[in-house]
Amino acid sequence: MPLWHIYHSADTFTAEDKQNFAKDITAYYAHFGLPEFYAVALFHEVPADSFYVGGVPTPSVRITIDHLARQVDDPDMRKRMSERLHDLMAPYTHDRGLHVEFNINEVPRDTWMIAGLFPPPPGSDIERGWAETNKPIPY
Repeated sequence: MPLWHIYHSADTFTAEDKQNFAKDITAYYAHFGLPEFYAVALFHEVPADSFYVGGVPTPSVRITIDHLARQVDDPDMRKRMSERLHDLMAPYTHDRGLHVEFNINEVPRDTWMIAGLFPPPPGSDIERGWAETNKPIPY
């Protein structure tokens, strides 16, 4: 599961922006075969007088991404992934002139459950079934 916590200055995103951003996030992971329901985006609006960068109130977006379904060990692949994720979020952040930062936390799969189930092995027939039905099915 990728879990995105998107902290943003007040009035940064419209409801349509949020929906489009969440759809783009979901599409990114679905492209790699993950079930769409794995992708979760939580938008946290922060009052303008409560979002400081370097001690100065700044129109900003700060994103923390938890990766549970997959982990990337290779440093070059991590860098490429980070660059692709930056490109994904740029239309909603950087391209709008906002200060943006993000980080990715990779969490061991064996510490994650969904609907009371441990996730199926990556790329398995069971995981493909979850992606096709877009829901966790006991196995």
